[in-house]
Amino acid sequence: MVTPHQTLSGASRPGPRPMAHPPVQQPAAVQPVRVWDLPTRLFHWTLALAVVGSVVTAKIGGNAMVWHFRLGYVVFALLAFRLLWGLFGGRWSRFASFLYTPGAVVRYLRGQARPGEHLEVGHSPLGSLSVFALLALLAVQVGTGLVSDDEIANVGPLNRHVATDIGLAATGWHKEWGSNILIGLVVLHVAAILFYFVGRKVNLIRPMLSGDKLLPAGTPASGDGAGRRALAALLLALCAAGVAWVVLR
Repeated sequence: MVTPHQTLSGASRPGPRPMAHPPVQQPAAVQPVRVWDLPTRLFHWTLALAVVGSVVTAKIGGNAMVWHFRLGYVVFALLAFRLLWGLFGGRWSRFASFLYTPGAVVRYLRGQARPGEHLEVGHSPLGSLSVFALLALLAVQVGTGLVSDDEIANVGPLNRHVATDIGLAATGWHKEWGSNILIGLVVLHVAAILFYFVGRKVNLIRPMLSGDKLLPAGTPASGDGAGRRALAALLLALCAAGVAWVVLR
């Protein structure tokens, strides 16, 4: 009797080969990576509190304007620090890490990032536009506040160095357009955070608290050692001293 795997001559022939399956692609291993160094995190939250406080005290007016000016000086010092930290800070806090070309922005929007671009590690291309816009507007608000004069009781410390028309124009911008645009940018910033959290299941708050993100192994980390933190403290002290010199001389 001939079996299914034998020929009539009695020789065995090979059975059917098992079906080949494509290799299963394993998800990339992830690990905590330090993205936001401690000085950047402290800057972020201190700036947020100072900005909210300055807006609230401006709306209250009266005696609260003393604190409005004080918080403005805090914002001034923080902006000066961030300018320096954008050059000497951790990898993902440096401006070079989130100054994107138009091509990179387009690739980000299309979800076609090139290998090694790391568009989602620090500030994304869209996030970087928000950051630069907010920093620029705050710088304008600080500058106009320093030379302002509401012709009632509040005069900026540098008002004496500008012509009356310039001081009044700066005051008008500071109290109206500048204030409203600032509130709008803050609301947009919060809305973007909520969109990422609800729509994309990405928590942007946690990394700004802990400093770490879960990222593929091999993702470059920001330096956050004692030496870098000491440098940040020194730079902040110099910025605070510079602001004091500007407003008190």
